[in-house]
Amino acid sequence: MEFRPMPKIREIIAGKKCVIYADEQPQVLLIQPVGEHEDATLEAEIEAIREAVQVPFVFAGFAISDWEEELTPWHDPNISPRKSVGDHAFETLGFITEQLMPYIFERYGKLPIVLGGYSLAGIFARWAVCKEECFDAVAAASPSLWIVAWKGFSDAHEVYARYVYLSLGDREEITKNKAIAQVGNNIRWEYDHLQRAIGSDHCTLVWEKGGHFVTPHLRLARAFAWCINSLTSS
Repeated sequence: MEFRPMPKIREIIAGKKCVIYADEQPQVLLIQPVGEHEDATLEAEIEAIREAVQVPFVFAGFAISDWEEELTPWHDPNISPRKSVGDHAFETLGFITEQLMPYIFERYGKLPIVLGGYSLAGIFARWAVCKEECFDAVAAASPSLWIVAWKGFSDAHEVYARYVYLSLGDREEITKNKAIAQVGNNIRWEYDHLQRAIGSDHCTLVWEKGGHFVTPHLRLARAFAWCINSLTSS
């Protein structure tokens, strides 16, 4: 399927800088927290998604100024010693559900939603689909599943999303940092848990090549594309 060039729209929504890429008559909404370090690769990510799917979509990214504070779902001193880290993820989630989604729906109609992110944004997305029922799929690329008490949280909360994509670099668990080194075991546990919770046809775990900082935008593009294809072929 051939798409026309995707227009880029910059907006301020409820005080947050947002960037929107939209095909004509989109069928799926992608939402992603975007840090400054991702600005340079965002367009390449969008193009990679378009090359991998056969349906039009709208992408809404919103700026994150403090990655740890705005995305960490609860306090973990291994993520940050700041006491405020872990107190503001609900505010970020509220912005998505109460401000960003209504803005997009008003312009493009109500659409199935994929919430996605990389690293801390990935675990935020995975956490959010246990807190709100409005997300249809989650694209969690290299999520920080080494956060303290993740297994207990995941085991105790229903997954409202229909599809969950997980990925991890095959060298991410090879580190001297004892906390981060748990990420491999935790993501394997999480995948097994999800297969039981939502079914093996509704989740996947992809092992990427390399460490945590190898082409994150392309890893995330693959995550979003899998979610789009899963939603539109079901």
